[in-house]
Formats: sequence, C-alpha cells, structure tokens
Amino acid sequence: MTAATSSTLFPQGSTPGAYAATPRDADAVLDGLDPEQREVATSLHGAVCVLAGAGTGKTRAITHRIAYGVRAGILQPASVLAVTFTNRAAGEMRGRLRQLGAGGVQARTFHSAALRQLQYFWPKAVGGEVPRLVERKVQLVAEAAARCRVRLDRNELRDVTGEIEWSKVTQTVPEDYPAVAAKSGREAPRDAAEIGRIYATYEQLKRDRGVIDFEDVLLLTVGVLQERPDIADQVRRQYQHFVVDEYQDVSPLQQRLLDLWLGERDSLCVVGDASQTIYSFTGATPDHLLNFRTRHPRATVVKLIRDYRSTPQVVHLANGLLSQARGRAAEHRLELVSQREAGPDPAYAAYADEPAEAEGTARRIRELITPVERGGGGIPASQIAVLYRVNAQSELYEQALADAQVPYQLRGAERFFERPEVREAGLLLRGAARGGSADPALADADIPSQVRAVLTTRGWTPEPPAGSGAVRDRWESLAALVRLAEDFAASRPGATLSDLVAELDERAAAQHAPTVEGVTLASLHAAKGLEWDAVFLVGLTEGMMPITYAKTEQQIEEERRLLYVGVTRARRHLTLSWALSRAPGGRASRRPTRFLNGLRPGSQAAAARTPGGGGGIERGAAAPGGGGGVRRRRGPVHCRVCGRALTDAGEMKLMRCEGCPSELDEALYERLRDWRAEQAGQLGQPAYCVFTDKTLLAIAEAVPGTEPELARISGVGRRKLDRFGADVLALCAGREPPSALDGEGDGDAG
Repeated sequence: MTAATSSTLFPQGSTPGAYAATPRDADAVLDGLDPEQREVATSLHGAVCVLAGAGTGKTRAITHRIAYGVRAGILQPASVLAVTFTNRAAGEMRGRLRQLGAGGVQARTFHSAALRQLQYFWPKAVGGEVPRLVERKVQLVAEAAARCRVRLDRNELRDVTGEIEWSKVTQTVPEDYPAVAAKSGREAPRDAAEIGRIYATYEQLKRDRGVIDFEDVLLLTVGVLQERPDIADQVRRQYQHFVVDEYQDVSPLQQRLLDLWLGERDSLCVVGDASQTIYSFTGATPDHLLNFRTRHPRATVVKLIRDYRSTPQVVHLANGLLSQARGRAAEHRLELVSQREAGPDPAYAAYADEPAEAEGTARRIRELITPVERGGGGIPASQIAVLYRVNAQSELYEQALADAQVPYQLRGAERFFERPEVREAGLLLRGAARGGSADPALADADIPSQVRAVLTTRGWTPEPPAGSGAVRDRWESLAALVRLAEDFAASRPGATLSDLVAELDERAAAQHAPTVEGVTLASLHAAKGLEWDAVFLVGLTEGMMPITYAKTEQQIEEERRLLYVGVTRARRHLTLSWALSRAPGGRASRRPTRFLNGLRPGSQAAAARTPGGGGGIERGAAAPGGGGGVRRRRGPVHCRVCGRALTDAGEMKLMRCEGCPSELDEALYERLRDWRAEQAGQLGQPAYCVFTDKTLLAIAEAVPGTEPELARISGVGRRKLDRFGADVLALCAGREPPSALDGEGDGDAG
C-alpha cells in the first residue's frame, strides 16, 4: 500500500505514521504479518504469484519477503532485482527494504533497470556511447507529422504520440500499425495509414539525429540480450531472483525483457490484481498475470484478501462493483474482507448541475477540515481527495475549493522538488549540514530543530498563514520538509543533518515528495496506488463513467475497474456524486453511471423520480443548496451579447461569450478591485477568497442595482451576498461602501 499522505519511505507499521526499528533477525522480519502475507514472505523458491486485492498490504508482503530472504541468508542482496512501474514506488520499496535491513537490493522501474544495463553494455555490444535520450517525444512527432504534410492540433498530437508509444510497447512496426490497430479495436485519432506514415517518419528522424526515446530503451535492451548471449549470461549471473510489482500492468515488451532476464529459471515472484487493470490503452495487459499458472505450472499462488485500508462499508461497495463485472479478469476477482472497524456508509449525492456539484463537494470538504483548523477532530486537508474521470473536470473544483477557502494541490502539476522554495531550502540545508550556515547554538540540536531554524529564514513559521494563495503554498512546501525531518529523525535515531540531506536527494531523484497540506485533485488514473481518509468521486454520469468512447465490452469493463480503483482509494469516508445537467438551468437529462445500479440505496426509486428541481441527496450528504433550504432552480445561462447558451464555467461567470464585445465599466472594475484588496487585507486572506477576478468582471459588466440582480451573477452565493452584497451594490451605485463608513471588518469571509 502507498499512503498518499504519510511519509511512506520510513514507516513499517500497519498504520500511517507507525515506526519500527530494524528487525533484529530474520524471524523478526515476519512479525506482524498475517498468515497469507507470511506465506508470501517464506515462499522463496520457485515461481510465486501473489494475487493481492486493493489495500491488502502487497508492498508490505513483498518487501518483507525480500528482507526475510536476505536476512536468512537465502538471497544475496545484489542478486535481487525488484521491478515496479513508477519512480515513487521504487523509492518507497528501497526505503522499506533499508528499514528492514536489506538495503543492498536493487528496486527500479523497468525503464530504469533497462537503461542502466544499456549504458553499461552498449560500449561492448555496439561501441561508443549510448544515444541521447529524448524525454519528450511530442516535438519530434510534430515535426514528423509536418514532414508528412499532416496538420495536427494539440490534442491530436498527444493522441498520435500515444499511438506510437502503444505500437512500440506492443512491438508493432510502422508498416503493421493499421492492421494491428484494427485487429486490436483501437479507435485511432486519425486515419490509421496516416499514423503509420507519421510513425515511420518519427523513427527516421530519431535515426538521423542519433537519439532514442523511452520505449527504445526497452527495445534496445531486448535486442542486446537477444543478440549477445554472453551479455545475457552476465546479466543472469548478476540477477538471480526477480520480483515484479503491479504485474497486471506489464506490456508485451516488458514481459519479453523479463523473460530474457530470467532465461530458463523460475526464480520469480509477481504481484498483481487483474481487477485493477486500467492502463490497457498504453499496452498493459493482465494476460501475463492470468496465464501465470499456465507458464509456471508448479508456481505457488497466494491470495491476499484481508483489506487493511478501507472500512467494511467501503469494501462492501467495492465488492458489489466487481460482482457485476464480466470478462476474464472478472472471473479472477478477489472478494475483499475488511479488517477495520465499521465506518459511515458511502454517501450518494445528485446535484442539479456541475457547478452545484462542485460547490456542494467543496462545502462538504470544508465541513470535514474545519474542526482540524480549530484544534479539534475532523480530517486534515491532505487526507482528502477529489477524483474525476478526465483532467478537464478539475477547473470547477479548483474554483469551488478556492471560494470555500480550502487549500488544494493538483496531482501531476509542478513536481514538489522542482518548486523554487524547495530547491532553495535544499541548498540551505546542504550548506547547514556542511557547517557553513548552521546556527552555533543549534550545533547539538536534533535534526527537526536544525531544519526549523534554517527554514525559518525562508518563511516557515509554526503556524500557517491565513488563506490559500501563493504565500500559503510556499509555507506548505516548507512545512512538508519540516514534517519529513520529524519523521526521518523518529525512524533513524542517531542520524545527522547530512543523512537527511542525502535522503532528500534520493527522494528528489525518485520524485518521492512528502506531504503537502491540501486537498488532492486528481484523475482516477493518477490516483492508482494512493489512498486517503476521505474520497469524493465526482461526475459519475453516463458518458463520463463509463466514458463516451468506451464501446466494446472490454472497454466498458475497464471503466468499471477504474471506478473500483477510485472506490478502493477511500479509507473511511466515501462520497459518490453526479450532476443531472451540465450547466445551470440545463435540461436534467443525465443519468448516474450504470455501474451503481442496484448498489446505491434506492437506485430504482431514484430512476423513477422526476428530474430537476435542484440537487437531491439520496444518502448521507448535506443538501446541495446549503443552509438547509431547497436550492432554487436556475434558468439557462445565455450570452448577454449574442444570446448563445453558455456551458463554459468562465463564460457563465461573465454571462457572455469570451469573444463577444465587453460592456465593462472599467472605473467600477478598478473600484471593485481596490475594495476587494482592502477586504482581503482585513480578513488576512487572498483576494480571490472575497471574489475571483471573473466574478468582479461580471459585476463590472452587469452593474447590478438590486440584490436579486447581484445574486444572479455566478460566484455570488448566499453567504457572499450577505457578507459583501451591500458594499458591492453601493460601489455599483457610485456610493461609498457601508464597510468604509462604519469601519467594520469581522474576519469572516463569506
């Protein structure tokens, strides 16, 4: 398991934040494992297949397996190669192995392991240096398309690049692409023959420039091992025992490389779950996992079904989703059994429109984190996630969380260790470790105290700043480093600041970032392998889940598995929601995803209800209108200039098309901006927590004269109307706002 929010490089306990000293001997490595995990750990001879359901502790099982083998003298650390799919997972595995006393084991991604071998053997096999690696192939693909006289927009360019990557991992050459794509049922973004020509030109461009891409790393390594038996033998002498995590995601090319590493041996342990196969579009296939017993008839198969992550209520829903699945992967599904105490039932929420869904989600998140901010219970923001099907859905939730003054982070956005404040902090800590800038008074202090002293000079304070703007983002980054230092010191007694700096360097290389205090916004694909205390699965309508272009049974079933992955990310709180229409006032014709039929309470009755009339909650969530009342039905939003129906969130705020002429009262807009800055200063919060720029523009264009007119502007909710309405209407009328006359400022941003 990989917790999204705990310092997973250090803890070895069964719960986030739990720490343990290095086991004293091999037998102690087995302490705390359940019977099935212990079976995995002690099965060290021959082929082993671990079928591990979500939350069942598969990473714990395989790391303890490796550590037990090393500590018992059965495995030599340098002879073990553990392979996974992300740098973060590999970094986590190395950290766990080090904590268990097996620090010499290689844990790498397929690409990293292959590149290392390619660099080492290239001079012997080919001569000279390995060609330069192109990290982003999009530019070359664009050039190849231009040479083929094919014009691609940005989305087509991305999709064609994806087709080339798929072709290479499935070992499909350019001239075979049209036939293979048709046979595989792929919906090519352009004419298949056209893509084949672009693919061929792309390969020629690489040859002309002497460069290779990521897929070439695997292909060339396979080529070297196939053509040079002496080199293959040398690799096999080095690595005699293999562990492959997330085996359901292996591509044909990766399987070919694994076969060459193994040779005729069967010293292989694979771990996977066919029900979590969600990357088939990249060439991943569960067939290798499902056929493992056929390839290795004497293999030991262990099933992990004890779910330590999620409550019985969450697990029940997850099992229910898979019980309706079809296809070969479904035949091998695992029935999970929760090991946690009971929690709340999953909540199901229907909303009138997408903005209402985003606002309702943000409101519920605000309710969950408010007790934490007041020193009580609740759930920290970093333990909450909003998951959606496609990245384009994030904008509404970014806006809604900002309006609710909830800090958030976009998964897949700027990498933690590339943030300017983190890079600067790393340089300062490195200097302090060398003694160049350490406070002499802290020479004998513990690591966390030294780190706090260094980072205080760059803006870290014991208490966070108000709001959630750039200042808060910077503080959160520094606070994450402080927490990491505390975790590191707890797990490594006697370590020095230099040891921490080395740990940071390793994490940066693996992109294994520490916790940032903010709600995570991520796609369902990006959430794979992570977990949170509270998860909000949003936009669960037909056409989005399953996605519109999922046509075949195999594609539909992969969408079901994607929802299953989303459900199993939740430890305790799970909310599933959908909107009956896209835009406010739109026809309420949408239906919740078919995957919830028969699972959500009253789903049959809900299907017969008259749609529209505002959002409704079927179970366990607050009324979408807020304030205990019924949300008013908003009419369709039309452009004030040309009359076109608006669907874009930004255009709906302005109540006009982005390209239509603006009727902006520029003087009023400037007065509103000055007033907003003054209000934000009094409240100690970022300006957008009062009103966003788009809302101010809409006000300055509409110049409302009454409360109802102001309330019709998107972004002016009931609370903001009560808090700021009188001021805004006064400014629109050319008068001084009441707050300027009475000097009040109560510190409560609506």
